Amino acid sequence: MRALRRTLAAIVATTFALLATSAPAAAITGGEPDGNRHPNVGLIMFYDETGRYRCSATLVSPTMVLTAAHCTQGTIGKTLVTFDSVIAEAPPSPFPAAANPGAGYTAAELAAAGYLSGTAHTHPQYSDFTDQANWNDVGVVVLDKPVTGIAPATVAPSGYLDQFAQPKLNKTIFEVVGYGTEVRKPESGPQKPEPMSYPLLRRYTTSPGQKLTPQILQMNGNPNDVRGGGGTCFGDSGGPSFLNGYLVTVTSYGYTDNCRYLGGYQRVDIPVVQNWLATIR
Repeated sequence: MRALRRTLAAIVATTFALLATSAPAAAITGGEPDGNRHPNVGLIMFYDETGRYRCSATLVSPTMVLTAAHCTQGTIGKTLVTFDSVIAEAPPSPFPAAANPGAGYTAAELAAAGYLSGTAHTHPQYSDFTDQANWNDVGVVVLDKPVTGIAPATVAPSGYLDQFAQPKLNKTIFEVVGYGTEVRKPESGPQKPEPMSYPLLRRYTTSPGQKLTPQILQMNGNPNDVRGGGGTCFGDSGGPSFLNGYLVTVTSYGYTDNCRYLGGYQRVDIPVVQNWLATIR
């Protein structure tokens, strides 16, 4: 399984723990630039001992963004947070490098660069992609200062997705959002779709449900599926999916490098997630 977080500089995500044939998540395939459609969906960037990475996240209270556990585990220093819809149309990246990468970002250097900062927390029962019954790929970043002017998303009530089990699930269309790499054909060379680093912006699309478990929702991310517009890819990890105005999942993993197959999404409407979130808020 491929987690869909990725380094800012690399096009393809680094290798994560494997489970079956899938991998932690990536960027929107198909879909459209988001503009101001989802202003409470943001980008986060952080260091761990192997380098710098980015993920997507959602404001769920003035002082907290919700993301994936694999986007918070092992974070060194502070996490950068921004809700800018468009980051960069082309290189160079506007994001600052930490003065000391081994220590990660500091709140002061992020504030000086014009970004929000926060502290990452990982669900204590996160299984690191080893236990499908206890996936718990959920993390949060608690912000150093409250966000104003952006309405937080509403997390779905407990058990909300249970009513959409098969056969209803195949007819249920979810909206997914994130800052991942767009997968498209290059302008020259072999015309095989591949992840592109730029433009770096928030995108959204729609995906039909495919499978529901007590922990995970899977969706069909093929942009050729007439039921939806695409799926998620590298950099969309931790980003939300919405249904009927509720935030129901965070992006967890994908099955292929070209992001044109099934995507896996951690449910946030389950007690093991909601009870933990209540302890942080």
